[in-house]
Amino acid sequence: MDPAGSYDFGSWNMQYNIFEQLMTVPAGQSEPQGDAAESCEYDDAQTVTCTLKDGLKFSNGHDLTSSDVKFSLERNISIADPNGSSVLLGSIIEPDSDPQAVAEGAIETPDDKTIVFHLNKPDTTFIKVLSTATTSIVDEEVFPADKLLGDDQVVGSGPYKLSQYKPGEQAVLEANETYEGDRAPQSPQIFVTYFSDTAPLKQAVESGQVDIAWRTLSPTDLNDLEGSDSVEVIKGEGSEFRYWVAQMNNPVVGDTPEGKAVRQAAAQIIDRAAIAQDSYSGTVEPAYSIVPPGFGGQKDSFETKYGEPSVEAAEKLLADAGVQTPVKLTLGYTPTHYGPNAVDEATQFAAQLNDSGLFDVNTQDAEWEQYQTLYKEGAYDLFILGWYPDILDADNYLTPFIRDGGFYANGYSNPEVNELLDAELAETDTGEREEIIGELQDIVAEDVPLIPSWNGQNVAVANNSMEGVADTLDPTYIFRFWMISKNG
Repeated sequence: MDPAGSYDFGSWNMQYNIFEQLMTVPAGQSEPQGDAAESCEYDDAQTVTCTLKDGLKFSNGHDLTSSDVKFSLERNISIADPNGSSVLLGSIIEPDSDPQAVAEGAIETPDDKTIVFHLNKPDTTFIKVLSTATTSIVDEEVFPADKLLGDDQVVGSGPYKLSQYKPGEQAVLEANETYEGDRAPQSPQIFVTYFSDTAPLKQAVESGQVDIAWRTLSPTDLNDLEGSDSVEVIKGEGSEFRYWVAQMNNPVVGDTPEGKAVRQAAAQIIDRAAIAQDSYSGTVEPAYSIVPPGFGGQKDSFETKYGEPSVEAAEKLLADAGVQTPVKLTLGYTPTHYGPNAVDEATQFAAQLNDSGLFDVNTQDAEWEQYQTLYKEGAYDLFILGWYPDILDADNYLTPFIRDGGFYANGYSNPEVNELLDAELAETDTGEREEIIGELQDIVAEDVPLIPSWNGQNVAVANNSMEGVADTLDPTYIFRFWMISKNG
């Protein structure tokens, strides 16, 4: 629940409901608007000024001022929790600082309502970053500056406050009576119940035990529930991305001609269409780029480079690099965090590689908390991860993944990529920027630090008494509890 210690979907969604950010993306829109801030504007390419709204308060009655905003961002950066999201704040971090620190003078607070950001480089996405949960504003009188606060002790200024929390079981949210913003809660109380398996979740929504089931019923369950009279399967536009990462710190897929050939051969063999159909019952779409369809500059670079799955082409890649086959690989996955079909996908991808005769793949799994540690330690040569966008911008599928190993620390580093990332972030001409984004996707298809697998929709199941669910199912994947109400 502490914004400085999380970079995962479930945690962020709770934080969007408990905390305010300077900016927010309204349902069905793509550009941020003021949340705690009345406005945030670029003064120039490297300067952003935000002005807070009047009378902001935390749920404990404390005033929210520019000092709390500065404290929140500096705290996130200095704690640098390995499972946190401070990487998104790179534009105000001192480059190469160790330990990580805010750049001197990066955040100024000339008065209680004004925050001025001085960026270390031009960044056309920074105002969008200010709408993410990583910039959630915390009470500097409650949160310690150098460590995380206990989950059940968090205090925010958002539409809801956390009244109870039992990890892995339930969170109880109550309307925040001090909140006077634009996200007024439609329901006085929300119970969030956590399920570790889809079968009881499906039963709970069918029986009316829960009103809304969201993330992650299996494709089979969703297809079954579409025939029900008591609930509705509601589908919204999504931007979910599933992909396989190459741990390039491991020699077999490392930064050598042989390692590159192994990565390219795996990209040549994967049959995304078969995985989408067999492992996900046709409920997802094959992904041929690191950037999903619908984002400016997107192009299917992996399809262009590799075409249809081909064992013969993969064999030539390995032979030309002098790689002896079969290549032994360890493929890692987490069995519950992404739902049961991630297990099916891992099994199917491993089978595709093994059936080629070019690979000898074994699979290993671990639950999410341990998995995050293991993949960074090099326990797997290829490992599966999922992504929901922090901001609705193509850069959010590029910078977090391919700048110097990305947030998953896979050892990939390409100076040309880093230069192009800086260029697209600084480019204000849309056409020019999209060309650079396309070039980056081509380089990813060539270098293969990761292999895209599929893109998905934003789907929920709700009983007939619920209102507002369809309105919040958009590509941001923010489930806006404040919009949901219940009839009768």
